[in-house]
Amino acid sequence: MDYDRDKVDEMVLALLYLTISDEDAWGASTWKSHDWGAMDRLHAKGYISDPKRKAKSVVLSPKGLTRARELFERHFTREARAKSR
Repeated sequence: MDYDRDKVDEMVLALLYLTISDEDAWGASTWKSHDWGAMDRLHAKGYISDPKRKAKSVVLSPKGLTRARELFERHFTREARAKSR
């Protein structure tokens, strides 16, 4: 199947924001149970820590946290849905 990997990466990053369990100045911990290809690409872009480590979570970098919050609010909040109508 041919699909837009950048759009998939954006959605995965936005969903990572949904599962944040801990946030501090270094970023935020979030569950990593998403498509491995997308997770690898997000790591390569500097948004998350290496998803191949043994932990069940990854850490969103400060840059990744900002972008994840922006994408989550744009695509999943009620305000965003109301604006698009």
